[in-house]
Amino acid sequence: MKPTTLLSLLCLIFCLTACEDDDDFLPGNDDLPDNVTGLSYVKVDGGNLTTRYNNLITNLNNNANVGIVAQVDHQANAGMVNLELRPTRVVLFGNPRLGTPLMQANQQAGLDLPQKMLFYETEDGGTVVAYNNTDYLARRHGVDTVSTLATMAGALSMLASAGGTDSVTVNSVNVTRGQGIIVKQSAFDIDSTYDNLINALTANANLRIIAQLDHQANAGRVNLELRPTRLVVFGNPNLGTPLMQQEQSIGIDLPQKMLVYEDADGNTQVAYNDIDFLIDRHDFGGTPEQVATIKGALDMISTAITTR
Repeated sequence: MKPTTLLSLLCLIFCLTACEDDDDFLPGNDDLPDNVTGLSYVKVDGGNLTTRYNNLITNLNNNANVGIVAQVDHQANAGMVNLELRPTRVVLFGNPRLGTPLMQANQQAGLDLPQKMLFYETEDGGTVVAYNNTDYLARRHGVDTVSTLATMAGALSMLASAGGTDSVTVNSVNVTRGQGIIVKQSAFDIDSTYDNLINALTANANLRIIAQLDHQANAGRVNLELRPTRLVVFGNPNLGTPLMQQEQSIGIDLPQKMLVYEDADGNTQVAYNDIDFLIDRHDFGGTPEQVATIKGALDMISTAITTR
């Protein structure tokens, strides 16, 4: 597909979505993510979200082994497109000593790395702190034998629970290897495919790149080897906000991501999350028009950047 054709189609999709009426949506109508497979969470009654969030940022900054990749204020992003959302924030952070071994076992684990922690305000004024637990990572990517999972699990629990002060609810995991991951082989090498992706995203004013992460380079910094593996995080609040208005917990899986990697055979692959899987994971129906738009846009981008 020619770049000009891709740009025209994407502009049409995102323009039509941005013009839709949002009167049917209510800001965050569910409190606890107790049905979200693979999610662990803490509920703080009467907790101050900003204080709790800032404490996490301080703890992360004080750990020399951890790097903050991005901070996303979903509520502020919603406001930029004249939509309402209760306070909802997510921070992306990682430790390549812990994460790289997972990607050495299965590069697609890079789609769920770095780790993320979601904060959102409930209807009763409480605060939920949530993260993808390591059992979810292990089963979704078939990396259950990797030794760093236990360390990662302990660190995430301590961070979410404010050093063990609060009780962590661990949801059960009902996911199989590769579930909800769409993979397309590219006709180009990894550098060209990655450049195609960046160009496709930056060419559309409705999309914003949140973060670019070179997992291979980060592995090298801690003297670990990894085949070329790169992640791009990007979003459009016109599309994501209505989903969070219905189920705030889906903020852990937003913004969207695409993973570009070179497999063991030297082929370039592009992987991303199937929006239908995310809707099912967070146990709500979604909005058919919004879901179809997101699904179509991701398919169009991934096809265009991988096809001659």
